[in-house]
Amino acid sequence: MSVFVHMLFSLLVVLCSFRLNDVAEACSCALSHPQDAYCNSDIVIRAKVVGKKLLKDGPFGTMRYTVKQMKMYKGFNKMQHVQHIYTDASESLCGVKFEVNKYQYLITGRVFDGKVYTGLCNLNEKWEKLTLSQRKGLNHRYQLGCNCRIKPCHYLPCFVTSKNECLWTDMLSYIGYPGHQSRHYACIQQKEGYCSWYRGWAPPDKTIINTTDP
Repeated sequence: MSVFVHMLFSLLVVLCSFRLNDVAEACSCALSHPQDAYCNSDIVIRAKVVGKKLLKDGPFGTMRYTVKQMKMYKGFNKMQHVQHIYTDASESLCGVKFEVNKYQYLITGRVFDGKVYTGLCNLNEKWEKLTLSQRKGLNHRYQLGCNCRIKPCHYLPCFVTSKNECLWTDMLSYIGYPGHQSRHYACIQQKEGYCSWYRGWAPPDKTIINTTDP
């Protein structure tokens, strides 16, 4: 009888390990330019995380972070002030882990039932790691380009197919992410209706591939 119990327990361990591997691979996010992350979010704030609490809802729970909002860049039509950020407690389900009382963060998210939710597929970054161009983008420039489409280029040749597209070539020119366009450029609509890359402040050491032929 003990042998049977031991075999059953071993089988359960194996099945559970397969299940955990499936969960660990569950979170997958496509690369996104910071401008798209801004335009597709309900809320964009700069904040310091000052507390956290695990809420026992669902199999893994939800982590509720208490934040001290420094500045709101987007979301005034949703709420005037953000006090809590909600995310899945498990990173395998795209939950974000913020450090408490240590850093200021750029936090983006969506609003559901009066609560702000974020995850690994949203843009959440330590403020000190943002470039000057990205900070200026948050203040004004990204909003000017929300009617534009940033078109990723993974393989050459790549072309824009409409006047409201900017060709995003970071994936071609750089090993790793983010690349130069992500860190220093915004895709902005011009007076003629065309969208094109606008370069904020950046060291003049890189060349951008920008194929605009139809």
